[in-house]
Amino acid sequence: MKKLLNKIIPLAYGQYFNAYSLIAPKKMANSAFHVFCTVRKGSIKPEQASYLDDFKLTVEEVAGHKIQSYHWPGNKETVLLVHGWESNTFRWRNLIKKLREADFNIIAFDAPSHGCSSGKHLYVPLYEEAVNYMVKKYNPKHLVGHSVGGMTIVYNQYKNPSSHVEKMVTIGSPSEFHEIMGHFQDILKFNNRVMKQLDKYVHNRFGFKIDEFSTSKFARSISKKGLLFHDKHDKIAPYHASVAVNKSWENSELVSTEGLGHSMHQDDVNNQIVSFLEA
Repeated sequence: MKKLLNKIIPLAYGQYFNAYSLIAPKKMANSAFHVFCTVRKGSIKPEQASYLDDFKLTVEEVAGHKIQSYHWPGNKETVLLVHGWESNTFRWRNLIKKLREADFNIIAFDAPSHGCSSGKHLYVPLYEEAVNYMVKKYNPKHLVGHSVGGMTIVYNQYKNPSSHVEKMVTIGSPSEFHEIMGHFQDILKFNNRVMKQLDKYVHNRFGFKIDEFSTSKFARSISKKGLLFHDKHDKIAPYHASVAVNKSWENSELVSTEGLGHSMHQDDVNNQIVSFLEA
């Protein structure tokens, strides 16, 4: 029954947006966008809290949200960790262990609407505000982002260049916003009229069109050292995304894997990240 509902509900939304776009296209676009960026998972579970609670740092006020930050102190450079969609800081536990062994100073935070942070929605421009705040406050030399977190750190460096940042790592990150929105359309089966209204909404609200938001384009302006990880069989974010970013990012290296999936918690990946930051 649950599987059936999971199929029917998105289709019902799509048909609703198709009809609503004929009557009130602007209101429809606002509604559709909020469905797109509604966060349904990613809150802290009890077993995760037992790990994270001892390392809570502060609650920051950013873009109308209360953002929970975390700190693992070390004597070397500061590393800022930026998790992905419907995740939280706990996802970094394996990498944090390796970074602590190497004595890095670690800052992480729960994205808006994730973990212990407030909210119901997340989209990259909002996430970028949170990342930019953390970069300015904690002056990390290194940024590490998974999935949408990786997309966000590239966008933030493009929009708010930081001379203090030296190295950036992305893991299984998407690149093209139009591909993400195309996937959204495929799931809900709404028509192109709805998509055109969504494009207008995004442009009016954020100043760019859907097909203009591209980390492979943003990366052209980045001179930092970059290390990109992506599994060739990633079912969440397409492998070609990191191929395109690597091609545009002059000072970057792409590590292609097979069979490691989207999350990439493996020791080999984490060891390579630490080695890259230490080099």
